[in-house]
Amino acid sequence: MIRKVYRIPSAGNTNHLKLVEESISSPKADEVQIQIHAIGLNFADIFALTGLYSATPKGSFIPGLEFSGEIIEVGSNVVSYQKGDKVMGVTRFGAYASHINSLTDFIHPLPQDWSYAEGSAFIAQALTAYYALLPLGNLKKEQTVLIHSAAGGVGVQANRIAKHFGAYTIGSIGSPSKIPFLKEEGYDAWIVRSPSFSKDLEASLKGRELNLVLECIGGRIFEESYRALGSGGRIVTYGSANFTPTGSNPDWLSVAWNYLFRPKLDPLQMTTENKSVMAFNLIWMWDKKEELNAMLTELLNLGLPPQKIGRIFPFQEAHSALEFFRSGASIGKIVLELN
Repeated sequence: MIRKVYRIPSAGNTNHLKLVEESISSPKADEVQIQIHAIGLNFADIFALTGLYSATPKGSFIPGLEFSGEIIEVGSNVVSYQKGDKVMGVTRFGAYASHINSLTDFIHPLPQDWSYAEGSAFIAQALTAYYALLPLGNLKKEQTVLIHSAAGGVGVQANRIAKHFGAYTIGSIGSPSKIPFLKEEGYDAWIVRSPSFSKDLEASLKGRELNLVLECIGGRIFEESYRALGSGGRIVTYGSANFTPTGSNPDWLSVAWNYLFRPKLDPLQMTTENKSVMAFNLIWMWDKKEELNAMLTELLNLGLPPQKIGRIFPFQEAHSALEFFRSGASIGKIVLELN
């Protein structure tokens, strides 16, 4: 079979990402072949394409971590799925494609009332939010949580999960235009990130102790969020958006500056203040299939609504989708859709 894929010869410049045709083999015994109908975009896609992501494959690769579609062929050992099943799934790169072969460990039935776009928008970012809040963050009822990039895919899911467990949520955003969306999503308070971030955060707390921060910005915002934590507080970091390239390739001078002046913490001072910092990269879970599936089952059992889809682009317009995503103007999830 011939499939269409977006392939880049090597990481470094998103302009080198090209839509090409190539063959795909039949699925192996424990695999299924899926006709992809929707692909969810993640910041990891941009970082991988520009060479700023440590997990990026060497040489030529196909970006993309999550997808949804229909099974069109099953391997000889597969009994849990059949042709025609609608599924959503994750992959360690390779989702920017019209077809993909996947082990059944990395797919899940698409909820009956969800669209393909909603299915492609759920797993990676919802798992990121869940893992940060619960296994790492040890979230408790009535605790106060600060969620950065609150209107993005992870932020939306983090707020929904935190509210499910009875937390008080504060969202940080880069533009006041996103405030109505945070109100709609049920955030208790919000902050537009600015030079007065620390003062604004203190005002939004209204005397509450800050127990947990989900951090993905880096730099000054990380430092000021850490300082605001109460005793026993935790900051869980899963990204550094301040390294995001503004163009098709990194500004290496800016990257070097941000790297040299990145936040640095003293473990002795952390002990004195009784604060913790934890960090993770969700892609490690691709090697922990049992944990991945157990957490996904727990997530789906929460009965969360489908992800907010901010904008859908045709598959042929992946470059426009990545440019819009990189701009920071998006709300919710950005999706590529195939007919």
